[in-house]
Amino acid sequence: MGDRVRWGILATGGIAERFTKDLLALEGAEVVAVASRTEASAKAFADRFGIPRAYGEWAGLFADESVDVVYVATPHHAHRTASGLALEAGKAVLCEKALTLNAREAEELTALARDRGLFLMEAMWMYCNPLIRRIAELVRGGAIGEVRTVQADFGLLGPFDAGHRLRDPAVGGGALLDLGVYPVSFAQLLLGEPSAVHAHARISPEGVDLNTGMLLGWDSGASALLSCSLEADTPLTASVTGTEGRIDVPRGFFFPERFTLRRNGHEPEEFVSTDDPLSFRHEAAEVMRCLRAGETESPLVPLDGSLAVMRTLDAVRDRIGVRYPSELAATRA
Repeated sequence: MGDRVRWGILATGGIAERFTKDLLALEGAEVVAVASRTEASAKAFADRFGIPRAYGEWAGLFADESVDVVYVATPHHAHRTASGLALEAGKAVLCEKALTLNAREAEELTALARDRGLFLMEAMWMYCNPLIRRIAELVRGGAIGEVRTVQADFGLLGPFDAGHRLRDPAVGGGALLDLGVYPVSFAQLLLGEPSAVHAHARISPEGVDLNTGMLLGWDSGASALLSCSLEADTPLTASVTGTEGRIDVPRGFFFPERFTLRRNGHEPEEFVSTDDPLSFRHEAAEVMRCLRAGETESPLVPLDGSLAVMRTLDAVRDRIGVRYPSELAATRA
């Protein structure tokens, strides 16, 4: 891997646009190709960002020898197939969250990457944010003592009509995989995989979760109260409370501009971001650092951590009775 890392972008939706814009501003990054379901969409995206090659099907991107790493920005239901094909073609992969529809698919994808000795990372950009990393360091360093509770939420007011992808079970719709993955990932960054999972949800007529509350428990006695919603503009905040203090993260906890450390007997300490918290460049830079170093997994977003989150999301769906059509078809087969 040379100084420049050559990226291929798979899909041309809003998240791909935001990622590509930030990627092009990152030193050493070069976007050399884009693929979509149609040539017209790929060409329009390529023209917008000055990308030299556009493919109207996935195979062209995977066969492109100039591509070092593929960013998969498809809907959830296509993550397993798209990332798997890219890995089979010898490409490194950064795949949007949630990594797959379920833990079984995530395990298959992880096994494939490890078997091929190829880089794979879930695009959990929150984990690469400098302030989130600082929170994790403080908690692990004992700044607030032993963690007892975590609280986090992510809700959007909508409304999302029945035809919206977030209401479509066939593409992994619902609040959980799009929004709930953030509070769950935040809690597990600090506490690891829970030993107990409880959940309650309001289910749409299509069969996806519209409003979900989760209570996670750990053998240490710690608990996490988490929620996600497609029907309510929730605070989007997070807090971590320990035996010796608390950390409060204001609105936008997964891309924080600041947070406050409150230690028992001390004045509050405020930590403030020095750059754009909304940028995707931190996760892109981590991918590029790993590729240049010959690492096949990121220590910031380890695959075992992504697998643990997927197991928790599966457990939540089991409790609220949400299954996707592809899972039902596999059961019948």
